[in-house]
Amino acid sequence: MTVKQLSLPELADGCARLGIRNVGLWREPVRAFGLEATAKLVRDAGLTVTTLCRGGFFTAIDPRERAEALADNRRAIDEAAVLGTDTLVLVSGGLPAGSKDLHGARERIADALAELGPYAQRHGVRLAIEPLHPMYAADRCVVSTLAQALDLAERFPAQQVGVTVDTYHIWWDDTAPAQIARAGAGGRIHTFQLADWTTPLPEGVLTGRGQIGDGSIDMREWQDHVEAAGYTGAIEVELFNDVLWARDGQDVLTETAQRFTEHTR
Repeated sequence: MTVKQLSLPELADGCARLGIRNVGLWREPVRAFGLEATAKLVRDAGLTVTTLCRGGFFTAIDPRERAEALADNRRAIDEAAVLGTDTLVLVSGGLPAGSKDLHGARERIADALAELGPYAQRHGVRLAIEPLHPMYAADRCVVSTLAQALDLAERFPAQQVGVTVDTYHIWWDDTAPAQIARAGAGGRIHTFQLADWTTPLPEGVLTGRGQIGDGSIDMREWQDHVEAAGYTGAIEVELFNDVLWARDGQDVLTETAQRFTEHTR
């Protein structure tokens, strides 16, 4: 998503040029290029798919909408398995229209995980709940903190459900380091993502994720937290940024790789 202006073949070529061996994919470009074609492309390029994004949106009250969401998440799990990744990132969903019941929405997430967790495990895929910054709670994700994400995840086996640690969404939370340690102790850190916090936020706020190094977040500090908690997996950079998307994608990919080297160990 950081370089969504690139086609998947262009992305694979750019990664080969820069020596990048891992890539996190989103379902929309995979669907557009073709699932099997994408799987072959990344294999032939020597790339490992670290995660597939995204599943989730479990909070609907309407039975038909809930059934559709569960079916779509089963498809996402199937897609992850074909792509060879063991992690499906979940954005859990916001409040349904007209609802003010955060607790009820979170319980519906738990209900969905109870159905999907065993299915995912049978396919060799883990579900990674991603807490999003509280500014997204109303319309996108009622899970706003790592503590809330872990309270949900810990109802299920760690090989079924864990969490995503994303600097953009948790950097403000002074309880997050302790929650990272809690997640690590339970084997529940399924992926670690970097993005910076820059202001002013754009209208709509969704595309405000800054290039690493441009904002307020100390990336090495958060890397220290997750590694101290036992995480040894890949580190993803995931940026939603209209300014970056308007630039040449290969230049942005090169810059991102350079920033990653500068701001991590």
